Amino acid sequence: MNRHKIVIAITGASGSVYAKVLLDRLLHLHEQWESVGIVMSDNAKQVWQAELGNTLYESYTQAGITYYDKHDFSAPFASGSAQYNIMLVVPCSMGTLGRIAQGISNDLVTRAADVALKERRKLLLMVRETPYHLIHIKNMETVTLAGGIICPATPSFYSQPTTIEAVAATVVDRMLDLAGLQLPNSTYRWGS
Repeated sequence: MNRHKIVIAITGASGSVYAKVLLDRLLHLHEQWESVGIVMSDNAKQVWQAELGNTLYESYTQAGITYYDKHDFSAPFASGSAQYNIMLVVPCSMGTLGRIAQGISNDLVTRAADVALKERRKLLLMVRETPYHLIHIKNMETVTLAGGIICPATPSFYSQPTTIEAVAATVVDRMLDLAGLQLPNSTYRWGS
């Protein structure tokens, strides 16, 4: 089994629960990754505090996940030579989407996304906004044409989720599928 190098970017869109569920899932899939790096925008830290009432994003470093400052361009995934093969932006603000679409690498989040695209590696953006206007749609088109995958934070309900975390997991699991990670057999699959 391939062991992935994964970068998780958390930006300032509402939906910190998606990032938390993603990190929790990755802890359970630890045999599938060699390294995981987290980078957060300042707004993401504020939104996490407002929505989840804590700063526990820092606690994931105790589980072997490395936290990087948004200005740390010495982070390994700031270069293609480090061979990080998956980048997930969860949630992805429209401002971050716009900067990625235009190739503006003004922080570690956008630099890592630029690296993923130029190296033809997996870049998945969980956009979290509604409704979309034309600029959002054009930016999603640009990223898609460049090889990225737009995975909106749109949950499914056919698994009959009963908690906010279970609702968020319907999107997170879909994203992990798209990234190429193997989910447990207990993951709900339509028609099975």
